Amino acid sequence: MALDKKGIAQRIAQELKNNTYVNLGIGIPTLVANYIPANINVEFQSENGVLGMGPFPISGNEDADLINAGKQTITTMPGAAIFDSAISFAMIRGRHIQLTVLGAMEVSENGDIANWKIPGKMVKGMGGAMDLVASSDNIIVAMTHTNRSGKSKLLKKCSLPITGINCISKIVSDLAVIEVSPEGFVLLERAPGVSVSDIVKSTDANLIINGDIPEMKF
Repeated sequence: MALDKKGIAQRIAQELKNNTYVNLGIGIPTLVANYIPANINVEFQSENGVLGMGPFPISGNEDADLINAGKQTITTMPGAAIFDSAISFAMIRGRHIQLTVLGAMEVSENGDIANWKIPGKMVKGMGGAMDLVASSDNIIVAMTHTNRSGKSKLLKKCSLPITGINCISKIVSDLAVIEVSPEGFVLLERAPGVSVSDIVKSTDANLIINGDIPEMKF
């Protein structure tokens, strides 16, 4: 069956490497902080000016002065630093982030991402997304494979306004783990109980399938 949001975040957490700086975007990516593998030291950075975010606080222990870029209350780890957004974006634009995890509305087979605007709907602006898509050589997208109408969000070409071009390295959806290669989407893993044919039917771009595709392990 398809993963829920927590399952997507848990699978992405397996991509974390020891002693790295990681930026978590708004939405599903923020949940990754709850699933850090044992014996891994990771510093989570938020674009509003926090380095050293921890998991979400237990209900009743929230501190309204500690928030992430999505205005959600957070916890901080020992040694955490809080600074202004100018320093935060210097860290992002200076490519001092080893991994960035973003949500998306669409991803194209050449690694373009659209994640900030739906035509006809009012938005305040792109925010930090335009910087985050250039923040690292390793950008992973956390997303549902299809939209609410059941249409694929993995496309040959994005139909929505583009946030970044040729910048996504991997996608973890509720159905699959997919690598973005120069040849296109490569299917690496499938969600437990989800068949390869289910994934193919839900993908509007071509999928490269090499041999037997293993289920995700948790």
